[in-house]
Amino acid sequence: MSARALLYSLSVMPNTPPDVSARKKNPCSDVKPRYPFPFRIRVRTSSQECCSVFRVSALRSSGGRRGGKVWADVKSKPHDISSSASDSVKFEETHDGVVLGEEEKDSSVPWLERFPKRWVIVVLCFSAFLLCNMDRVNMSIAILPMSAEFNWNPTTVGLIQSSFFWGYLLTQVAGGIWADTVGGKLVLGFGVVWWSIATALTPIAAKAGLPFLLVVRAFMGIGEGVAMPAMNNILSKWVPVAERSRSLALVYSGMYLGSVTGLAFSPFLIHQFGWPSVFFSFGSLGTVWFAVWLSKAHSSPLEDPELLPEEKKLIISNSVSNEPVKTIPWGLILSKPPVWALIVSHFCHNWGTFILLTWMPTYYNQVLKFNLTDSGLICVLPWLTMAFSANLGGWIADTLVSKGLSVTKVRKIMQTIGFLGPAFFLTQLSHVNSPAMAVVCMACSQGTDAFSQSGLYSNHQDIAPRYSGVLLGLSNTAGVLAGVFGTAATGYILQHGSWDDVFKVSVGLYLVGTVVWNLFSTGEKILD
Repeated sequence: MSARALLYSLSVMPNTPPDVSARKKNPCSDVKPRYPFPFRIRVRTSSQECCSVFRVSALRSSGGRRGGKVWADVKSKPHDISSSASDSVKFEETHDGVVLGEEEKDSSVPWLERFPKRWVIVVLCFSAFLLCNMDRVNMSIAILPMSAEFNWNPTTVGLIQSSFFWGYLLTQVAGGIWADTVGGKLVLGFGVVWWSIATALTPIAAKAGLPFLLVVRAFMGIGEGVAMPAMNNILSKWVPVAERSRSLALVYSGMYLGSVTGLAFSPFLIHQFGWPSVFFSFGSLGTVWFAVWLSKAHSSPLEDPELLPEEKKLIISNSVSNEPVKTIPWGLILSKPPVWALIVSHFCHNWGTFILLTWMPTYYNQVLKFNLTDSGLICVLPWLTMAFSANLGGWIADTLVSKGLSVTKVRKIMQTIGFLGPAFFLTQLSHVNSPAMAVVCMACSQGTDAFSQSGLYSNHQDIAPRYSGVLLGLSNTAGVLAGVFGTAATGYILQHGSWDDVFKVSVGLYLVGTVVWNLFSTGEKILD
């Protein structure tokens, strides 16, 4: 079939059908079109040998009736239909067909589906860490009425608080190995379900007896222990280097906002429904998250059938191999000084962080004389500060890297702030005389601590991207040991000393971490 010019007579009258005809010559060739359509249409004829490409223009009629005429300037050229049909959207009619280009197809995709999938993964990890700290900090509020009900002394309270870390310690390295070998989706999903069940069982175990409570808290730690290595494994595959600090800062800010949510809602639930309600309500949220996680998440971009080609190309061209790790080169990993800098610094950092996480409501209640509700609400301020500071630090770190500053310098700057800032503000607590200033010092201490998310917490993917899950599990094991010893030691120190002694130990470890980090850390890849 030869190429034809199609003439359409258009009208706004509802009962007037369009007049379609074909002519050899455009009858309106002497009229200059005034309303060209800003798109092209390809017409596929019944012949498989050619394709007509024509430009459509419109002219408003001069009559009183609102209508117009549309004509087409047709050019015929050979075209291979079979090679392009799969890339277009086809509308079939009788013996002719109209094919719209990619511009029309893209505009029909909902904006939610065009939202970058890598950031969907980041948001889901953020929400998992939100639940993680909600379920963890609720005990720091509920322990006050629980200790009154069960007559627990400070040493027993410290034992209960530290029992969480017994299980948390067991699954750090194991969770990293599991995530690096089978994928982070399965491991993180398992962790959330496991710790949610343990959270819901906490009131039952507490009423059954102290040994049962210690076991359930340790079981909860097992579930939460795999979260960080699994998350690190997933993001190392999904997030390009240029977005690393921001993505990790957002995910870790989920922990801080989880603390805010837990500390804000726990006192209300306790006063309204009793302390068991905190554990039942928080534990049930994990099932909702798990259902969304199963339907939306994948361990790597290569496994996601819905990922747009443009985003897949961006991720794969800026990431390491997505192949699962077969063996772990333990000897090589442990022979690198930057690895040991991570391990030591993680221990020093977490000693102070976990003390603030688990003991601050008690500090506000016993030292600053806030009641249970005020204690929980005032604790929110430092964690809000951390959430803001973590994202601010992530933006600053990525900006510095994009401006040409080396990753090594950026990591050292951010972590030095994360160590010296808390050390300075904790030393001021013994000199303030008002509860308000004490809260401000705590908020500033926690806020500067959050810069660590763009320091040591981003460094695992810098130096060993393929083994980032294992490496985080290894360094976080040291961090968990700090939580176990620090939380238990705080109870002992308080029974034989004061809060000033507690803060002095934390400050000393912050200073040690600063020296070790600046001497031995690096932002360059040392393991491939």
